[in-house]
Amino acid sequence: MTSPQTAETRNPYLEGFLAPVGAEVTAADLPVTGHVPEHLDGRYLRNGPNPVAEVDPATYHWFAGEGMVHGVALRDGKARWYRNRWVRSPGVCAALGEPAPAPRSPRAGVIDGGPNTNVLTHAGRTLALVEAGVVNYELTDELDTVGPCDFDGTLSGGYTAHPLRDPRSGELHAVSYSFARGRTVQYSVIGTDGRARRTVGIAVTGSPMMHSFSLTDKYVVLYDLPVTFQPAPALPTAVPRWLQQPARLVIQSVIGRVKIPSPIASMLSRGAQGSGGFPYSWNPNYPARIGVLPRDGGNEDVRWFEIEPCYLYHPLNAYSEIRGGSEVLVLDVVRYARMFERDRHGPGGDSRPLLVRWTINLATGALTTESLDDRPQEFPRINEALVGGRHRYGYTVGIEGGFVVGDGSGSTEMSTALYKHDYTSGSTTVASLDPALLIGEMCFVPNPPSGSGANGKARDEDDGILMGYAYHRGHDEGQLLLLDAQTLESMATVHLPQRIPMGFHGNWAPRA
Repeated sequence: MTSPQTAETRNPYLEGFLAPVGAEVTAADLPVTGHVPEHLDGRYLRNGPNPVAEVDPATYHWFAGEGMVHGVALRDGKARWYRNRWVRSPGVCAALGEPAPAPRSPRAGVIDGGPNTNVLTHAGRTLALVEAGVVNYELTDELDTVGPCDFDGTLSGGYTAHPLRDPRSGELHAVSYSFARGRTVQYSVIGTDGRARRTVGIAVTGSPMMHSFSLTDKYVVLYDLPVTFQPAPALPTAVPRWLQQPARLVIQSVIGRVKIPSPIASMLSRGAQGSGGFPYSWNPNYPARIGVLPRDGGNEDVRWFEIEPCYLYHPLNAYSEIRGGSEVLVLDVVRYARMFERDRHGPGGDSRPLLVRWTINLATGALTTESLDDRPQEFPRINEALVGGRHRYGYTVGIEGGFVVGDGSGSTEMSTALYKHDYTSGSTTVASLDPALLIGEMCFVPNPPSGSGANGKARDEDDGILMGYAYHRGHDEGQLLLLDAQTLESMATVHLPQRIPMGFHGNWAPRA
């Protein structure tokens, strides 16, 4: 829901294919064009921001909307159901006139905001995830809210939107940030029992927005980059005007330097939400660094490598190998030259997201940058059985025009494409999609091995299905797309009962 928009207050993140939907829908036996593979048995889930109450378009930031999870269940070659549900944080319950949830443990996070960024399953739980010290939530298989998640009391201070699953152990590795942690971020490992078995505090330069990280079979890679917490939007609205400048100076003197007590951190978080501002922005005085931590190491074992100022949300993958007698770290990422420098409503208008490769010689410290594709693109994914190891293929969503690479004018005229990058041949394949389709992130679902038992034939790296939501502008219809990951040809289209706003991250959740 939004306030009326004028030319002066237009907000592209509240319009068109990004506009929120106002209803929770349950639909069964969805129509399908094509054929859903019979071996698919589970749910495709995606999370994204969807304001539950009226917001001011002049100040609304895309990352601030309440979380809404959309799901489609597939089984026996059929699309069994579609559901979408708001995650029941206290604010959502109040807006919907529902009873307030039970009080949360203070360990769960700094504040109950909107877990709106990712959704995945681990240790039998469906988890709606967000970052920056905000509370994460557990959901049922039908997407109803169970309650806040702190991994059975084993992890404090919130979590992250981007854990990575080690394909060998099945454990979730993560790097979590919050301005309340002072000059540290937290590396954690969640075991297959759903409990944290390892947490390590890592010292950083200040209070960065560390959206994601990379994982290899030997290292945890941190990106300490110049988008940092800025206290101005976080001042509580109750602070008198004559006290705001002194209060701002006090906050500036402690943010990113010392750990903030939970009551004060909660007050600042509520202040940022109440002002409508987003408290992270480009900081030209903050150094840009890559940190390399041995998996079993501590803070004192991190090696830091300076890079040119930039920002990234999403690495594609990382691995290390020996070249000429030296160990080399290879990092494939989507890089922005700037972020939140001009556009105060979302990640658009500042620079183009480009796919690059950073290579670090761990013996000499030499770092090189190679541009892999000059077209703007985001949401990189791989076959996650290769996480931390050398990969051949990567999949990205090409984005032309509109909110991501526009001039800040608020245009939502954009087109999308699906790219398959072959790192061995250096070639890129573009999917032949209907031009009226706008696609979001596509996750990779591996096909089962051919044959049976121990004699079954191993899969090729790209032997699988790409799965994700799309919006068909011509039909004004939400769709779930299934594409052959080898050929990028369509396998099936599930027709959904409503449009799904372009959200953030989704994953396949196989039925246990």
